[in-house]
Amino acid sequence: MLHGRDVERARLAALVDGARQGRAGTLALHGDPGTGKTALLDDLAETCHGVTLLRTQGIESESPLAFASLHRLLRPLLSRLSRIPPPQARALGVAFGRQDGDPVDPFLVAVATLSLVTEAAEHQPVLAMVDDAHWLDAASADAMLFTARRLDADRVVLLFSVRDGPGTTFPHPGVPSLLVGELDETSARAVVEDHTGAGPTDAMASDRVLRQAGGNALALVELSAALTLDQLHGAEPAPTPLPMTAAMERVFLDRARRLPEPVQRLLLIVAADDSGRVATVRRAAEILAIPDRALADSEASGLMVREGDSLRVRHPLVRSALYQAASPSVRRDVHRALAAALEGVGEPDRQVWHAAFGADGPDAGLAARLDSAGGRSERRGGHVSAADLFERAAELSPDPDLRAERRLSAARSAWAAGQTTRARSLATAARIEADDPVLLADVDRLRGRIEVNVGSAAAAHRIFVSAAVAAADAAPGRALDLAVAAAGLAAYGGDSELRLDPSVALRSRHGPDEPRTQTLHDLLLAMTAASQHAWPEAVERLRSAAQNRTDADPDLLAHLGQAAVHLGDDATAAQAFAAMLDTGRQRGAGMTVLYALPRQAFPLFLSGQWSAVGRSSAEAHRLSTSVDQRAPSATPLAWLVLLQALRGEDGAPEVRAELDDVVEHHPLGILAAPTADLIRWADGARAGQTGATDVALHHVAQMRVPALTRMAAIDRITAAVHADQPEQATAWLDELVPFAEGTRWPWALGAVEHARALLSPQARAPEHFELSLTHYTNAARPFDLARTHLAYGQYLRRAQHRVDARLHLRRALANFEDLRAAPLSAVAARELRAAGETARTRDVSTLVQLTPMELQVAQLVSQGMSNKEVAAHCWVSPRTVAFHLRNCFAKTGVSSRGELAQLSLA
Repeated sequence: MLHGRDVERARLAALVDGARQGRAGTLALHGDPGTGKTALLDDLAETCHGVTLLRTQGIESESPLAFASLHRLLRPLLSRLSRIPPPQARALGVAFGRQDGDPVDPFLVAVATLSLVTEAAEHQPVLAMVDDAHWLDAASADAMLFTARRLDADRVVLLFSVRDGPGTTFPHPGVPSLLVGELDETSARAVVEDHTGAGPTDAMASDRVLRQAGGNALALVELSAALTLDQLHGAEPAPTPLPMTAAMERVFLDRARRLPEPVQRLLLIVAADDSGRVATVRRAAEILAIPDRALADSEASGLMVREGDSLRVRHPLVRSALYQAASPSVRRDVHRALAAALEGVGEPDRQVWHAAFGADGPDAGLAARLDSAGGRSERRGGHVSAADLFERAAELSPDPDLRAERRLSAARSAWAAGQTTRARSLATAARIEADDPVLLADVDRLRGRIEVNVGSAAAAHRIFVSAAVAAADAAPGRALDLAVAAAGLAAYGGDSELRLDPSVALRSRHGPDEPRTQTLHDLLLAMTAASQHAWPEAVERLRSAAQNRTDADPDLLAHLGQAAVHLGDDATAAQAFAAMLDTGRQRGAGMTVLYALPRQAFPLFLSGQWSAVGRSSAEAHRLSTSVDQRAPSATPLAWLVLLQALRGEDGAPEVRAELDDVVEHHPLGILAAPTADLIRWADGARAGQTGATDVALHHVAQMRVPALTRMAAIDRITAAVHADQPEQATAWLDELVPFAEGTRWPWALGAVEHARALLSPQARAPEHFELSLTHYTNAARPFDLARTHLAYGQYLRRAQHRVDARLHLRRALANFEDLRAAPLSAVAARELRAAGETARTRDVSTLVQLTPMELQVAQLVSQGMSNKEVAAHCWVSPRTVAFHLRNCFAKTGVSSRGELAQLSLA
């Protein structure tokens, strides 16, 4: 019976009731060791009926084994794998070692976990419990937390128990928590009475226990049993009080030390074992010459629990007490015995990890086995486990070259797992030991990539340039790749001023991957030409690179897309990032999708697809939240802030607050400069709308990334003109002219003529406006076209050409309304009225009411996708899709998919 936990039990019961009604619930129970978190989960499991119960536990010694805990959780559902999308089913099969296959992305394993759990919930509510979550292997923890954050209108409850205290962390942003504290005195006395037989009048016995245990439930139970009658009644002193964890470990250790030596050693095997199988423990005991009767004696001690063919220690504190008290040599003996016991049972990774724990010096053979295990873990998507295995392999490698190679493998896996500091440290160690020029190039590629994402872009540029020069002779292919990366960085604010002669990286254009090499070759020449302002050559080389691209290579698509944005080629940028996004979705590569979404926003924004920018940015933000990566959310949030500014929306100040927090507290790497420029653009737009012309100019004048300053050319030059700073406007125009004349992009030529119209004598303004409109008509940049119509209409009205002005003002108003650019729509409408015509505004309120997720669902359904197909595309459950679709029907006033398809959802 649970005493004093009515509030906690009611909270858990409410979550289950909500799930039965289609509202998913998640909760992390946390508290000190022994406060009763597991007891609450046990109680809920016993009292809940009509649910599918899934349960697993984090095990400290199992933490290097990728997806071990997730496998236990999902084992009852594996017969349903055929009911989820095949790529997801394959990902789980590979992750759990049930099948061989190509490497899987851990994100796809997480998506598959969500799909499998929510599919089971379609038949019966699912209650999933994860005990000791602080000891989960990292791969399992990531998949479970992703699932928890993506649950929505699903009949699922996912619960975690987490021990508070040093050395036990389980960050769970997005999952609410409930503190399980100490019991009140009345409840604590009731526990003591239950376990000592002391009646309500036997206050002395209860007081002695309470003084030692306080309100800690486990301590109340164990001390009630551990104290002698004389200690309970004061005839003998009770033990000196200790901190609760240490006190309980001492209680358990004292109990163990009173047992015979063979029983103690068998308990240590159970504490060190992570399989929980009776057969494994028996074999290890035989190897250590422990008699058979020790197993029954261990169970009789109460420190070990046997459930069918499984064994476990009674409480995690039993495990820590036994394991930490054993000498290093005894622990090594036990791990070696467990490794031998696992020989031939089909668990090579578990076996080699025990062997590694048992090693006491370099061992080339064992290092090779650990390296192979690391490769298997990497293919399964268990990057943290792979890093542990590779790092231990390096430690046991007597050969320095192999040691460096394995440290690099560990660094790559640590980086893939988001362990930035560890990855940096391992890469640095690998570089110190490496001698081979090819290996050095690979090490520097990783070091540069780390700096690009979370460090200094200029430092990354310096690393890439130096590495490209060093690798040119021995590894020309790698040198070319490094040189292209350096050129891309220089274009986006990461120039270290270290120069690279492109001929150094172009010595060899031939190899087994000719199309890729040719594309990289063209990209390097394009970016080199751009850095020299040789714009015609840059554009020509970019077009050649685009023709030779391969959509199966996300890295190449990223290089191509970034070069296209820098050079103003909207079509190529859109194609590259769309292909990258499609590839990422097909492979279930979440980080590829997260990379592509905010970058795809550039061509989408320029082409007037502002709603798509909002959807992409909102999806990227949701995805970054789901995988608990805050830094990649900065640019999507900046896009949302810019859209809100241009649309005059003030309804979501929390978006800007979150953006400011991310920028302040998280390193953004190469995205720092573009994100800052988007923010400056947004701030300038808002200031301009209020007539604060000097403030508007101040903000846009701080924009630094050339691609962004060219995108915002009309805004910047207009701000300078309105702030009566024609010299600044002329300087920016002079910067743009060579680019426009060299690239011949219609949008750039249109911007030049627009600026000239603003700066020319009044008599020549119409000529430049007309030329600007001619160029913009072929540019596919509707916002800039509308800005030019507005500026020309304003000029004509003030010149008393009111009839001519109306034509341009009408067109400007129509475009602004399509984009929902309310502030400029108001300006155009006001100018139109001043020109003698009443503006008719269109009602777009229905679409405004849809959330980004609802709009995305509506558009995909309108394309003919089923709920399951939409769910697979958006990485949510079909029930969640149905929930959002019902909201779409209610808000738009339609009642069928066919009617929804007839709406304009652009």
